[in-house]
Amino acid sequence: MKSKDRKLELASVDDLFSTQESRDDAQREKVTQLPLEELRPFKDHPFKVKDDEAMLETVESVKFYGVLVPALARPHPEGGYEIVSGHRRHRASELAGLETMPVIVRDMDDDTAAIIMVDSNLQRENILPSERAFAYRLKLEAIKRQGERSDLTSRQLGEKLLSVKSVAQNAPDSQRQIHRYIRLTELIPELLDMVDERTIAFNPAVELSYLKPEEQETLLDVMDAEQATPSLSQAQRLKRFSADGNCTFEAMSAIMSEEKKPEQAKISFASDTISKYFPKSYTPEKMQETILKLLEGWHKKRTQQQER
Repeated sequence: MKSKDRKLELASVDDLFSTQESRDDAQREKVTQLPLEELRPFKDHPFKVKDDEAMLETVESVKFYGVLVPALARPHPEGGYEIVSGHRRHRASELAGLETMPVIVRDMDDDTAAIIMVDSNLQRENILPSERAFAYRLKLEAIKRQGERSDLTSRQLGEKLLSVKSVAQNAPDSQRQIHRYIRLTELIPELLDMVDERTIAFNPAVELSYLKPEEQETLLDVMDAEQATPSLSQAQRLKRFSADGNCTFEAMSAIMSEEKKPEQAKISFASDTISKYFPKSYTPEKMQETILKLLEGWHKKRTQQQER
C-alpha cells in the first residue's frame, strides 16, 4: 500500500538560525525613544499637569536619572502618538531640556486607552476632586461602550457590567463614593473650582450638583452677596427647592442669609491611650460609661466646692 502523502512544513531561515529566547523577545513590547514633539496629550485628559513644586522635583530627578519608567502611548491617526500614561513625565522631560523619552507603543481602541489612562492616574496622591470626578465619568462611559468587559485583559466576563460597580474595580473609592464624584461633573465650572479650592465642601457640592445650571449661576450671585457658602443642610434644602421648582433668587437669599450654627468640637481618645486604666475585659462601651460616671462625680464635687 502506498503511504499517505505528508505535507512537510519547512522552517524559515529566521527560525533555523534564531533561538526560542530571541523569538519570544520579538513578541514582547519594545521600549522606544520617541521625540517629545511626536507625543500629544490624551484627548479630554482629566488630570491637570501643573508646573508646581512636585513637578520641579520630577524635573530634577529626570535631569539626574533620566525617565526611569517608560510612558505608554498609541499611534495617532493624524500622525505621531497619543500619550495614554506618562503626561507628567513628558512635561518633566520638556522642562529638563530632553529631546526624547522612553515610550512603549501599543495599539488599542479608544475605550481601552481611556480605562488604562484613568487607572494609571488614580493611584496618585493629591488628586483634585474635579480630576477624580471627570476621570470616573470617562471610565464609566468607556465601560458602557465596551459592554462585554470591564477589565483590561479582553477576557469575556459572561455578563455585562455597565454600572458604577465596574468602575470601582481597581479604584481607590467605593461605588457610592464614585457615584458622588461623578455627580460633581454636573456643577458649573465656577462652583467646581470652588470645590477644588475647598471653598465649598465635598458633601454640600454633591447636593448642589442637582441644581439646574441657571440655578447654579444664580447661587453664585447669592453667595457673593451674602459672602457665604452653603452648609450641607442648606445645600440639601436648595436641592429640594430646585426639585419643587421654587429655587428662586429670593429663596436662595433667605437660606444663605441664615446664621450658621457653630460646629461642636469633637473629642476622641485612642483606645491604647486610655485602655491601661481599665481592666482588660472592659469593652469600649464600658469604658465610655465609666468615664461619664467619673466626670459626673467630678462635676458634682466641683459644684459643691464652688457653693461653699
